[in-house]
Amino acid sequence: MRFSETVFLAAAAAVGGVSGEPVLVERQSSSTVTVDLSKTYQTMDGFGFSVAFQRANLITNLSDKTKQRELLDLLFNRTSGAGFTILRVGIGSSPDSSSDHMNTFAPKNPGGPKAAPQYQWDGKDSGQLWVAQEAVNTYGVKGIYADAWSAPGYMKTNGQETNGGAICGVPGATCSSGDWRQAYADYLVAYVKFYRDAGVNVSHLGFLNEPEFSASYASMSSNGAQAADFIKVLYPTVQAAGLGNTTGIVCCDSEGWGNQVSMTNAIKSAGAESMLKAVTSHTYTGGPSGAMNTKVPVWLSEQCDLNGGWSTSWYGSGGAGEGLTWANNVYSAVVNNGVSGYVYWEGVQWPNPNTNEKLIKVDNRTNTYEVAKRLWALANWSRFVLPGAVRVGSSGGSGVKTAAFKNTDGSIAVVAISTGSSASNVNIKVSGATPAAVVAYVSDNTHNCEKTTASVAADGTISGSVAGRSITTFFVVPGPPAT
Repeated sequence: MRFSETVFLAAAAAVGGVSGEPVLVERQSSSTVTVDLSKTYQTMDGFGFSVAFQRANLITNLSDKTKQRELLDLLFNRTSGAGFTILRVGIGSSPDSSSDHMNTFAPKNPGGPKAAPQYQWDGKDSGQLWVAQEAVNTYGVKGIYADAWSAPGYMKTNGQETNGGAICGVPGATCSSGDWRQAYADYLVAYVKFYRDAGVNVSHLGFLNEPEFSASYASMSSNGAQAADFIKVLYPTVQAAGLGNTTGIVCCDSEGWGNQVSMTNAIKSAGAESMLKAVTSHTYTGGPSGAMNTKVPVWLSEQCDLNGGWSTSWYGSGGAGEGLTWANNVYSAVVNNGVSGYVYWEGVQWPNPNTNEKLIKVDNRTNTYEVAKRLWALANWSRFVLPGAVRVGSSGGSGVKTAAFKNTDGSIAVVAISTGSSASNVNIKVSGATPAAVVAYVSDNTHNCEKTTASVAADGTISGSVAGRSITTFFVVPGPPAT
């Protein structure tokens, strides 16, 4: 049974049965939102989170398997959880797995870039492989984004995985040990093959993370011209491995939008844009400031509140960690800046640091976890705006701002965010379709993506209420095309 069919049966029951007859409702004075299916924007790749830097082990190491399943459901279940459709995993570069290091599967220098590599795959990948298998096999996730923060140190100009340094062989990065570009490309492809052999297809492959930031942890430096140079090595390597139809390259996970604009422009100038599946950026040194000038999808591939103290609140004072803040952050990325994929930083993390960089705080010592309202803010997007959905036109509405999407199965998601403290009654008219059924879901101070009242009138107008300081998603199953 398709997801929309499941929702249809629930919706039909909610509005008076499954006979297909629309339910007449009393019309009230309210503002009208118009959804225009003929006006189309970006195609969505989905919403997700990361489990890099051994965060996946917080799930795999839970001794209480019931709570382990609860965590997975909170993250991936489309009925009871957030229904995330993208999982970001980290490709390790560290020679060890102490602290939160991501260990490499090639810890030993084979003696040079042309020597046979000495891969040592442990079949666990710091718990990430198991979480990915669960995501794919249990929950149907198809967006697996594997990203390297650095190459192994012996492939870089500074000889270590930390503190920046460039891959040996790109323009301006000469090493006495030789040109390691092809070896690094082979290394990345080997990782994809390890996952493929374990039943997980890596859909998106990244080779850089925040390349303008020289960090004390795994990091690697690159400018746009150097990134383009390596893309021209990695792309044919992916193709030659027979992965071209399943795995695409992304770049460059810049620390801020402005630097990613510069890198993207350089990649375009070098003729490598067509080799990318997506352009990726973070927001730590600057958020989106308009659609990026590229023909490929754009992902906001990492965003979170690194500074505020841990908060599970939906709304209090408009703080950076509050759920409503994140409902609006996603809206800004998707509607105002044309983002196709949205990835929060960490899905789970231990209690320290006590910040909002995670959606769920997990303590393996006590087998307990605590869920932030941010997760439910994202659920109102991810559960209903599925991979392949096309954003369509939406306009009007007093007291709300809206975004609308048509999924590949014909279902329609209309996301409405309250702009004030009072509830807003809305009528939704879908131009080009006659809704057959609707179910609405609300997240606010007292609800976690839970059903709320909505109905369909005889003329196909959807009626509902958007609570003050909430996000409400109207999930619509269309009937015959409007005449």
